[in-house]
Amino acid sequence: MPIVFLSPSTQDWNPYVTGSGSEEYWMNLLADELEPYLYANTIAFVRNTPEMTAASSIAQAERIGGFDFYLALHSNASGEGQAGKNRGIIVFYYPTSSEGKRAAGLFAAQLKKVYPLPELVTTQPTTALGEVRRPNCPANLIEIAYHDNYADARWIEGSLDVIAQAIARGLCDYFGLPFLYPQTPREGIVATAGSPLLLRAYPGIDGEIVGRIPNGARVEIYASYDGWYSVRYGETLGYAAQAYILA
Repeated sequence: MPIVFLSPSTQDWNPYVTGSGSEEYWMNLLADELEPYLYANTIAFVRNTPEMTAASSIAQAERIGGFDFYLALHSNASGEGQAGKNRGIIVFYYPTSSEGKRAAGLFAAQLKKVYPLPELVTTQPTTALGEVRRPNCPANLIEIAYHDNYADARWIEGSLDVIAQAIARGLCDYFGLPFLYPQTPREGIVATAGSPLLLRAYPGIDGEIVGRIPNGARVEIYASYDGWYSVRYGETLGYAAQAYILA
C-alpha cells in the first residue's frame, strides 16, 4: 500500500483571473476530486489543510514519516509584466532525485493527454522549491496551468475530474499499479470457509500479502478489476478476491 503526502496549495492570496476563487480554493477542490481515485487505486494519503503553509506541510510530512511520495498541487502565475501571457503545465522535481524525475515524466505524459496544448506540458528540475527539495522521499510539485491566463484558468475550473484522473494515472504508473476507475463506495462482507481472506498489494495471486481479513469482517469496496476488489480493511488499503466478498 503506497502512501503519499498530498499538499494542495495554501496560497489564498493568489486570485484566479476569472474571479472565481484563489489558487488555494481550486487546488483543494482538485485534491477533493483526486481522493476517490487514490482510494480506488489503493494509494493511501495524508493531506495538508488550508490553514497550513508549504513549510508546515513539509514539517508535517517529516514528522509523520514513512511516505513513498510527496505531491504538491499548485497553479501558476507569470512574472511581473507578463500577467496573462503564459500558458502550460510544469512538473518540478529535484535534480538529483532519479525517482522524482521518473515520476515527473509519468505525470507529464498523462497531463499531455488532457491539456489543450500538450506541447506546453514540461518537466523541470529545481532547487528553489522547498516542496521538492526538503521532503525525505521523492517529490514533485505540479504547476497546473496559469491562473492569471483566462483560458488556462477556465480550463482548470472545468476540468477538475480529468486533471485528477491524469494525476492518479501518473501515480499508478509510478507505483506499478493498474488504474481503476472509482465506483461509489459500498460495504462488503468477507465470506470464506472460515479462513482469513488475503489482502494483497497488487490484484493477483502473486501480489504481496499486506493483511488478512477474518471471515465475516466488513470491508469498504472502492473499485473492481479482473476478479478483484480494491478495499479498505481497518486502516489498510489493498486488493481482495471478489469471489469471497458479498457486496
